[in-house]
Amino acid sequence: MLILRTTVLLLATLSFALPQATAGAQPVSPLYRLVDAAAQRLETADPVAAAKWINGGPLTDKPRADKVLDDVAAEADARGIDRQYVRDVFRNQIDATEGIEYTRFGQWKFDPATAPTTAPDLAESRGQIDRLNKTMVEEIAAQWNSLHSPGCAAALSTATQAVGDARRFDPLFRQALASATRSYCRVI
Repeated sequence: MLILRTTVLLLATLSFALPQATAGAQPVSPLYRLVDAAAQRLETADPVAAAKWINGGPLTDKPRADKVLDDVAAEADARGIDRQYVRDVFRNQIDATEGIEYTRFGQWKFDPATAPTTAPDLAESRGQIDRLNKTMVEEIAAQWNSLHSPGCAAALSTATQAVGDARRFDPLFRQALASATRSYCRVI
């Protein structure tokens, strides 16, 4: 009986010490929403890769990437935050997304039976990406102090782990998320 009570007390204590992941709970990190938007943006890589596979588009689309970088820099200016910082964040995001796309192409070349036979309209995916870009810039502005604080690395680590777990990311997507978020923390 004493062992049972001790076990129940220990479990109750641990449940209060661990971050809660309920719908009404606060995020486990101030950077959670930013990292989650970055993760959602990475999730567009599969449909974009499928569209490019089927329609023969290039994986690296420099004019599109340049437009995205110009647009987010303008958003940064409008919010009064460092445009070069925002460009650096999005350069990493674009590179991580392209990394997933290249990986998918490689997988499909090795095993053509796994290649997609249909894909959503690329314009639809790009509209989603544009919306997520705005969300990310809003979150960067909202979390500016956290992103430039000594506690940023710990908050980022907590957020990337929590988002990866919540989205059930495989090793490829976890690696891409780490790459996409690698320039978030800049202590000033």
